[in-house]
Amino acid sequence: METTRQAKIARLLQKELSEIFRRQTAKVHGVIVSVSAVRVSPDLSIARVYLSIFPSGKAGELIESINKSAREIRYELAQVVRYQLRKTPELSFFIDDSLDYIENIDNLLKDK
Repeated sequence: METTRQAKIARLLQKELSEIFRRQTAKVHGVIVSVSAVRVSPDLSIARVYLSIFPSGKAGELIESINKSAREIRYELAQVVRYQLRKTPELSFFIDDSLDYIENIDNLLKDK
């Protein structure tokens, strides 16, 4: 069960991380990275960030690159939220494949 504080911090992180990724992917044409969800631990020290990446063929290598640069992303995030949060949580990034899953189910239903 997520507390109100966790939900507020998750929304703040999602908004700011979306803006960071929007700026970074504007330089790379043909790739879209969106933050679909953020889950914050109860002690607010760890944030699990779920990314939706288009095209999904590049998702594996892109998520690996993002996880390698997680410290730089956390620093950039900390600069933005420094007046709202005392400590910026550690970030870990995961692929959100729910859209691929939905598309697969739609394709299976169309076949029948």
